[in-house]
Amino acid sequence: MPELPDVEGFRRQFARHAAGRTVRAIERVDASMLGSTGPPTFGRALRGRRFGQPRRHGKLLICPTDGPTLLLHFGMTGSLEWDGDGHPHDRLVIRLDEGELRYRNMRKFGEIRLVGDERELERIVGRLGPDWLEVTRRRLDELLAGRRGAVKSALMDQELAAGLGNLTADEALWRARIDPRRPAASLSDRERGALHRAIRKVLRDSIPHGLVPAKRSWLTGARDRERPTCPRCGAGLERARIAGRTTVLCPKEQS
Repeated sequence: MPELPDVEGFRRQFARHAAGRTVRAIERVDASMLGSTGPPTFGRALRGRRFGQPRRHGKLLICPTDGPTLLLHFGMTGSLEWDGDGHPHDRLVIRLDEGELRYRNMRKFGEIRLVGDERELERIVGRLGPDWLEVTRRRLDELLAGRRGAVKSALMDQELAAGLGNLTADEALWRARIDPRRPAASLSDRERGALHRAIRKVLRDSIPHGLVPAKRSWLTGARDRERPTCPRCGAGLERARIAGRTTVLCPKEQS
């Protein structure tokens, strides 16, 4: 599932290939993924527009033009492809003055949306919490205060703070040696500090890769093995279900 590091990679790709270029045509758009406009209106609104520099908020890619702004949410299986071959799961194909940009999404969880002005954009982004890269230690304390649910559920709540997903949340909690099932409000000051440092390091180390890398020293590198073991202590990893997602943890170090 695309998370903050993945979408930051998509942002860089968009900036490299589409920023400053003009939309010549919308070759394809899946009406079932359009958030507000129909395909003909969508195509007319973008045709002839020049893309500016994209930005990202959490898992949302914000692509302004000299007219409306294109928003892309990647759901569970979305990706951004540049000038590749056509694919049955291409949900949006934008032909630019040089090359084609393809929004690909197999399971169609996600959204393609056009917004007409800054007020509408602010209303949509305002539904999300702050981007996790901007969450200070003090802000983390405020976000977790009074939360009754599991700490992992809080970390993945996009209205609380935007960008973390299943892999990044598990990785950060493992590094901080915190049981993901713990009530968020039960964390001590020391544990919140460790968690904040772990989140920032996981994100900063992942962003250059454009994904959460499956390194041997990372929980992410071990979680999908047939008999996964903790990269630190060698104990067998356990699986649990939290917030509807498969959670992986070390029972020895995250107790």
